[in-house]
Amino acid sequence: MDLSERLSVLRLREFRLLFCGQAVSVFGDRMVAVALAFAVLEVGGSASAVGLVLASGALALFASLLVGGVVADRTSRRAVMVGADLVRLASQGTMAALLIAGVADVWMLAALAALTGAATGFFNPASTGLLPTIVAPEHLQQANGLRATAMSSGEILGPLTAGVLVASASAGWALAIDAATFGISAVLLSRLRLPAGVGRETASFRTDLKEGWSAFRSRTWVWTLVAFVAIGNMLWGAWSALGPVVADRDLGGAAAWGTVLAAMGVGVLGGGLVATQAKPRRPLVIFALTGVVFSVPLAFLAAGAPVPLLALAALLSGGAMMLGNSVWESTLQRHIPAESLSRVSAYDWFGSLAFYPLGLAVWGPMAAAVGLGASLWLAFALQLATTLALLAVPDIRRLPATPSNGRDRPKPPVVSTSMG
Repeated sequence: MDLSERLSVLRLREFRLLFCGQAVSVFGDRMVAVALAFAVLEVGGSASAVGLVLASGALALFASLLVGGVVADRTSRRAVMVGADLVRLASQGTMAALLIAGVADVWMLAALAALTGAATGFFNPASTGLLPTIVAPEHLQQANGLRATAMSSGEILGPLTAGVLVASASAGWALAIDAATFGISAVLLSRLRLPAGVGRETASFRTDLKEGWSAFRSRTWVWTLVAFVAIGNMLWGAWSALGPVVADRDLGGAAAWGTVLAAMGVGVLGGGLVATQAKPRRPLVIFALTGVVFSVPLAFLAAGAPVPLLALAALLSGGAMMLGNSVWESTLQRHIPAESLSRVSAYDWFGSLAFYPLGLAVWGPMAAAVGLGASLWLAFALQLATTLALLAVPDIRRLPATPSNGRDRPKPPVVSTSMG
């Protein structure tokens, strides 16, 4: 596939707006991955406090997902996404102002992180459901890969920028930039022109919620993989909660941790590029295998690897993560009916994040009890074991790339392809 074919989906004006908005937003998000943890440390918080602040955001996201999925299927997905961006603009802007003014406390950071997480719980299912309305099914893998590639600049530059800002100024300035990116995303998304009939109200809220659950649980390949990701995210909480602590004690602080996360962003870029050309016959096998590579940085962090080796492991992990996520999202968008896609996506997000707040909250106390190294080795070993368990499921090994009967396939959208 030459470059023009790989970029052909960019002829869609709506897709360009969507991925540009998400690219700038991810830049801010990846700054937060560094800035929020060090913001807690700046105000005197411990490793457990870092985990609890991160967990408050994840828990609020988790709690709002199912409501967000129903709302997105019943109304305008674009309006849901714009509203969520505006809420996050306000919450992150307030957090930045408190930190810059020197009046922030751990409980304030936790409360504002929770507000941001709740808005994200509305944004994510709407985003998954929106893409198939502007991109034809046969181009979904390319679109998801390109969107991942476009967002990779944020994955690379965000942690580096945050590390420099935290080291030279304060975490508040990094969070201020993050707030601005949500404003830019809201402006771009508000310009989307969507096909008629997107987001129509159907039955009662409770009925829509139950129908989404039925669509989710009736597909073994969906709920099995989501259970795997739920456990994996709990284990990855060790990286998020303990990584900054290891960096602060042994690796040189925020700048070193920013370098490691930036390397992961470089890997994300590579994974996105591979995803634009990937046409796996058994997509969920590919997803499971990427989980093995994804877990490697936990082992390197546990082993006390120097920053260059840890960055290399993070690079490989980022590539595997983005390839796996792109393949999974494209598979979900092809196999799930368009009218219930946001609800199924909400259950996907809900299940995937079910144990993440727990993971963020427990790894700090776990490290205090048994040590940082032992905690990280445990997370790594459990991640490998769950991957083998996933590959043992027949539906995971057998699911084809596209539905065999076309019944679940979304209808191709009719949208403007003008470059203007």
